[in-house]
Amino acid sequence: MHDSLATSSQHCALTYVGHATVLIELDGVRILTDPLLRNRVTFLRRRRPLGEHAAPRAVDAVLISHCHLDHLDLRSLRRLDRGVRLIVPRGAGRYLARGGMRNIEELQAGDTTTVGGVTIRATYAQHDGALPFGPRADCLGFVVGGRRQVYFAGDTDLFPAMAQLAGHLDVALLPVWGWGPTLGADHLDPRRAAQALALLRPRLAIPIHWGTLHPVFMGWCNPRFLTEPARAFIRYAAELAPQVLTRILQPSTRLALDALLDSLPAGFSEERLPDGSQQAVGRRLRKYVEFGIRPVRRRKHHRFY
Repeated sequence: MHDSLATSSQHCALTYVGHATVLIELDGVRILTDPLLRNRVTFLRRRRPLGEHAAPRAVDAVLISHCHLDHLDLRSLRRLDRGVRLIVPRGAGRYLARGGMRNIEELQAGDTTTVGGVTIRATYAQHDGALPFGPRADCLGFVVGGRRQVYFAGDTDLFPAMAQLAGHLDVALLPVWGWGPTLGADHLDPRRAAQALALLRPRLAIPIHWGTLHPVFMGWCNPRFLTEPARAFIRYAAELAPQVLTRILQPSTRLALDALLDSLPAGFSEERLPDGSQQAVGRRLRKYVEFGIRPVRRRKHHRFY
């Protein structure tokens, strides 16, 4: 751990930097997910510029969920300490080493590691992270565990084994959109993210992967895909998983978690599920888990204009 961080109070807080970048502060450890710390990446621009002092710098570890360019950005990683510990999917290490990064640890789903007193567990993600000329690597989510349990889903669609993560999650950071007006396969849209809550059973859910990036020349019209997905997620969550508290964080917003979580019931109650929601989501997907069957993925193009 950084010496400057070792004396931090044992609080828990989240800062939604934007897109899939979240600073998780837990038990004196600072962990940054999928750092995207530039205002322009390829053909994408940040909706509101990230100020020089707003981007996290001193962190104990970085989690990389997969190798798509809006999640693994070498120029953003170089803005951190070149020796910062990178916890990445199996197959991404060589690419990062060629990019000048020195402290790399590869994981696959089911592996665990520790950062200070915090445990990092890699989880499966339903996503195709392949790039035509990039590294061939797994796609992961992560459960960050200490006094609190925080699930960072990375990029994923709904998948049956989400039910296996249920029971101890305090916070779920769930993607609800992307960076354009349409959303293809292997992503959670607002409704499917809300359906995931019935499987994951967190106490608190925060939508991520929205409101940050847009293609060049689209920002001037303030398109709905920059604002509507998070609100739609909140509406669907109230219908499908009312037992889960939801909060929208605007990019660059910090939320202290301890007082909020301490005010909530200790666990998830199925009695508060709306009639039929458990049948519509949980029973069908848990049947897939029980019999080891993967549901057929459908190609979808949810659209926000």
